Amino acid sequence: MPDRNSLFTEVGRTGLTRFGGTIAEEWLRELRGSRGVKIYKEMRDNDAIVGAFLYAVEMLLRQVTWRVEKGGETPADEEAADFLEGCLYDMAGSWQDTLSEILSMLPFGWSYMEIVYKKRLGPDMKDGTRRSKYTDGRIGWRKWSLRAQETLYEWEYADESDEKLITDNDDGLLGMKQQPPPDYVLRFIPIEKALLFRPSVTKGNPEGRSILRNAYRSWYMKKNIEEVEAIGIERDLAGLPVVWLPETIIKRDGEDAITAYNDWKKIVQNIRRDEQEGIMMPLCYDENNNKLYDLTLLSTGSRRQFDTNAIIARYDQRMAMTVMADFLLLGHENVGSFALSSDKTSLFAIALGTILDSIADVINTKAVPRLFALNDFGDLTDLPKFVHDDVESPDLEALGSYIERLSGAAMPLFPDDGLEEYLRSAAHLPAKPEDPSVAPKVQTGGAADDQKLEKLEKRYYQEREEFLGAVRDLRASVQKAMEDDEDDDDEDPKR
Repeated sequence: MPDRNSLFTEVGRTGLTRFGGTIAEEWLRELRGSRGVKIYKEMRDNDAIVGAFLYAVEMLLRQVTWRVEKGGETPADEEAADFLEGCLYDMAGSWQDTLSEILSMLPFGWSYMEIVYKKRLGPDMKDGTRRSKYTDGRIGWRKWSLRAQETLYEWEYADESDEKLITDNDDGLLGMKQQPPPDYVLRFIPIEKALLFRPSVTKGNPEGRSILRNAYRSWYMKKNIEEVEAIGIERDLAGLPVVWLPETIIKRDGEDAITAYNDWKKIVQNIRRDEQEGIMMPLCYDENNNKLYDLTLLSTGSRRQFDTNAIIARYDQRMAMTVMADFLLLGHENVGSFALSSDKTSLFAIALGTILDSIADVINTKAVPRLFALNDFGDLTDLPKFVHDDVESPDLEALGSYIERLSGAAMPLFPDDGLEEYLRSAAHLPAKPEDPSVAPKVQTGGAADDQKLEKLEKRYYQEREEFLGAVRDLRASVQKAMEDDEDDDDEDPKR
């Protein structure tokens, strides 16, 4: 047992509800474990609103530029930053594809990426564990491979009496056990060889919390209403079908009556409008000339009491609101101003920025230190780190007005290489050339063009002098008129 009186011993527990390696934090049984994964997968793949939101998130985040910030100004810091950036873009798959798999944490609540390393021995190596764009012999990332959420068997935790419990992982999490196809063999991926991404964390829950969790109830109700609506459209009826049968069949007296009862029951249940529509009925009457068999519709009116379109639209809006994506619905009902849309999309962009922040935190605190532990760079000021640009491009008009006001307040802005680089990037302008001598120069077409330019320049200055002379004459006339008016006031005090 660990010494509970030690300052370095963790005494309390997070309170995570789990039984062994099975997490039971979710209070709805249908959203626990593999059942929850199936439901979230259905929501992701089968609902238009959820699919539109997740597609928008993925496309917006894939276009964000990632870069490396060096940890200091020494040559070793420069080399380390170049090495880290090279590792990100030297993996077997592209960074955008890897980011897409990381973003599977959004619908499922978590994504578990196994880190596979390689030795960088050049592009001609046939072995994937050695093939690289670089030949420096360092150890880099070969790939970050997703371990699918539906393959989870259980989480493995250290026993409380085990010394391995003294880790930085909540409750002594050791890793993930999975049972993946096609062989369905149990495999264990240790947490020290993986990256665990989650949109939010409570009680150290390795399964996180799906961003679709609050939308589940609205999705469930909408799904059932749409199915009922589809059944009604398929039947294309104005009421409930009712079949009238003789008493002997209703009582099911005898084997023939039971068979007839089941046949009629099947007919009334399967009435619908399609290419095989139609009913065959016997034409039989009793002694009072009444039909023994009949089919009618129990109708309540030409219109239903509830408008399913309005109900479904309400649930769509609630689902979008739970993920701050209700701006997707603006304009679909001919309502919504531009200002409202701008406010909502700005808030949505801020939320996406926090998602990228959480991804960067995991990479910088887990993946980067492990990578540099395998490579010697000498004394570094600090480890380099990954940072991302903004999701939303700045408003150039607002940015220009802000800079103009700062300049008007006598704030020194230029020359500033960092500021100029940012402004060029925000406006998607070419980067500033490092050597001023290679800057583009204005080319002329020869002596004839030079003469034309000289004439234009001479005419410009001539017209400018004429304009300034007219302004001086006008100013003198105005000043003389004002002086004459003052003299008239002195002669006539009543004016």
